[in-house]
Amino acid sequence: MHNNTPAKEGKEPLLRIVRRPSIPRRQAWIIRISAVLLALFTGGILILALGHDPLQVYAEMAVGSMGSKTALVETVKIAIPLLITALAVALCFRMRFWNIGAEGQILIGGIAATYFALFWADKLSPVLLLGLMALAAGLAGAFWGGIPAVFKAKWNTNETLFTLMLNYVALGIEKYLQNGPWKKPGTGFPKIAMFEDAARLPKLFGIHIGWIIALVLVVLLLLYITRSKQGYELSVVGQSPRTARYAGIHVGRVIVRTMLIAGALAGLVGFLQVSGADYTLSEGTAGGVGFTAITVAWLSQLQPLVMVVVAAFIAVLEKGANRIQSSFGIPESAADVLIGIILFFMLGCEFFINYKVIVRGRKGEELHG
Repeated sequence: MHNNTPAKEGKEPLLRIVRRPSIPRRQAWIIRISAVLLALFTGGILILALGHDPLQVYAEMAVGSMGSKTALVETVKIAIPLLITALAVALCFRMRFWNIGAEGQILIGGIAATYFALFWADKLSPVLLLGLMALAAGLAGAFWGGIPAVFKAKWNTNETLFTLMLNYVALGIEKYLQNGPWKKPGTGFPKIAMFEDAARLPKLFGIHIGWIIALVLVVLLLLYITRSKQGYELSVVGQSPRTARYAGIHVGRVIVRTMLIAGALAGLVGFLQVSGADYTLSEGTAGGVGFTAITVAWLSQLQPLVMVVVAAFIAVLEKGANRIQSSFGIPESAADVLIGIILFFMLGCEFFINYKVIVRGRKGEELHG
């Protein structure tokens, strides 16, 4: 039987979220600037509650991240892995494949690179050694990313859970190596030996050459997305897998190919971290980069060139947060909350740029701006 009773007005939702038509660029930037100002204001309330002057704290964050050559070098070192990892996850997100496993892909790449740094440093020239480390890291990351891709393509498994769980598997492998076969001899504390000079990346302008690699990858990924047949297939699969199949695109092949590329990029980050930043492998090699890079990708709306700016901005925040911990005695947790507040407002503003909230009164009238 069909119920022909009309729906009561009182059952209509009070709030509805609808997608906006495109808004003028000027209005979008007004929203973004307003979000940043609100973030600084809200963060200022937190700083006041901790007993400090917000203006002094913000100024110290800027100085601590950009006020000297040493500070700037450290900030760029934070930005490099964020940028490359954001490129990796953005590729997956473009086809609606939710890769949450960049953390594990970074770590497994670092493990592969570390093997050659520990056992081949005295057998190969520095150039050949570094090249082999980079290749091993990329292949290991591609393998790690390809596992959930194959399962998704063949059996439509949940890639979010699959990639997330692989993070913990990679961490378990690293812990085993650090506490067992690769533990530095003669030390009570479980750690892996520091790399020889031959296994360390050379520097340019005081920063390891990973920053050049990152910028080259930005250009290559931009061309891949906008100019190649594979980039076009990627976009079509992201818009509608059914349409892609109708157009003759092998969806499973696109998924696997894209995750191999993304995993290789994340694995390369592992190489840059162990060879250019830390000079060893540890549990903190990935250091949350895989998760923070998701924020970079979304704030950039998956655009490679914009990721350069966003990754640099978040690096400034992280380095500045480290500075205020020592300068003002602000707890690490409070500094993390401050960064979270700023990023929350920045992400939130993109919601209001793309969507609007419609409020309905009891009589059905719409109240919205």
